[in-house]
Amino acid sequence: MYLGLDLGTSGVKALLMDAGQTIVGSGHGSLEVSRPHPGWSEQNPDDWIRACEEAIAELKASHPKQLAAVKGIGLSGQMHGATLLDAGAKVLRPCILWNDTRSHVEAAALDADPRFRKLTGNIVFPGFTAPKLAWVKNNEPGVFAKVAKVLLPKDFLRLWLTGEHISEMSDSAGTSWLDVGKRRWSAELLAATSLDEDKMPSLVEGTAKAGALRGELASKWGMQAGIPIAGGAGDNAASACGMGTVGEGHAFVSLGTSGVLFAANAAYLPNPASAVHTFCHALPNTWHQMGVILSATDSLNWLSEISGKGAGDLTAELGETLKAPSGVTFLPYLSGERTPHNDSAIRGSFTGLAHESSRAVLTQAVLEGVAFAFRDSLEALAKAGTTLTRVTAIGGGSRSRYWLKAIATALGLPVDIPADGDFGAAFGAARLGLIAATGADPLAVCTAPDTDASIEPDAALGGAYAEAYQRYRALYPAIRAVTA
Repeated sequence: MYLGLDLGTSGVKALLMDAGQTIVGSGHGSLEVSRPHPGWSEQNPDDWIRACEEAIAELKASHPKQLAAVKGIGLSGQMHGATLLDAGAKVLRPCILWNDTRSHVEAAALDADPRFRKLTGNIVFPGFTAPKLAWVKNNEPGVFAKVAKVLLPKDFLRLWLTGEHISEMSDSAGTSWLDVGKRRWSAELLAATSLDEDKMPSLVEGTAKAGALRGELASKWGMQAGIPIAGGAGDNAASACGMGTVGEGHAFVSLGTSGVLFAANAAYLPNPASAVHTFCHALPNTWHQMGVILSATDSLNWLSEISGKGAGDLTAELGETLKAPSGVTFLPYLSGERTPHNDSAIRGSFTGLAHESSRAVLTQAVLEGVAFAFRDSLEALAKAGTTLTRVTAIGGGSRSRYWLKAIATALGLPVDIPADGDFGAAFGAARLGLIAATGADPLAVCTAPDTDASIEPDAALGGAYAEAYQRYRALYPAIRAVTA
């Protein structure tokens, strides 16, 4: 058996997979996000441990013999979080999460230093880790003075699991401290934020061994001590391993809390001006590009909360037949936006509202707005040298066929729906655990699932969607002009 642990924003998932890559069972532990001030987003790292304990306890209760047979563990996690430890490995403050935008001033200052884009291949976004440390230095100097280690969220779990400070390439590429082309920490960039390599974890590839399970935890869970733990991956690269999106030109669209258009690359192809993320992949000698939108299913969940109707009920009101855009346009910038705008201050909006704008019309506009945000990412990927011919849909929002039809039509690309199964980040982490434990060929392990169905763009609505997308594109500068 192989165990995948995925530390998400809303919870920790523990997934058991056998040697034939059949999923045996899973457990879950819930997490909450604290937002003490506008633009802030934090979690207590101790809660990650508690949620992981809950997820594994659920697995132990339902599959004790299979848990005892685990031979390898893989880790996945939310990216960019700044987890700050003192010399005694004590957490100094709540972790500043990926969707926290407080460090926008510091991010702009670092991004103005040409070394960052040159070495990382990316804009320095406010959500990345380096500007968060700059913010801590400027606003919490007493905390900054005590920082002995900076860990990403999943690597804090690794420290608890193994006692070691280790990270890997895909997650570390999102810190703004990694030389992404050379796959190593940049002493130059660390120095620009008053840090050095001693405060960073050591680095391995995602498929390599990166610590072993401590005896105390193994005994508690009925597992063997010393089980190898893989380097693992950031959540999107782990999902790509789960989806088999590891070869040149393979791509997926993820409809989760945030939205991702992910493309695998066989070479390092940076183009930071497009606001596309160019990161190391979890497999050696591979990279990937991502267009990232900050509020995908979060946009629908927001509408659900204020309308008092469940997200599934809202999409059900639309049926499955795609409708022409109504003229109501939604900008999904509820917490700013990354691709293509790199704008932490922009906020969302509805435009074109009228007396006849029903709840269903608002739902339709939200789904279309997220679809058009993915179209922005597709355009940005094209500018970065990546052309896609089709994408596979993953994430909770992909349960809505209407939404997938809207995305296919907005992108002008077929959207494949994988056969039943869980191919997300926890599954990808389990695959990396298998590779690290057995030395198996990563490409032989990280294969793509069967396709259950393909959704083609609606040719009859292509023109209407193109017009609606142009309205959508025109709104950002207009809204920005009155919210700056």
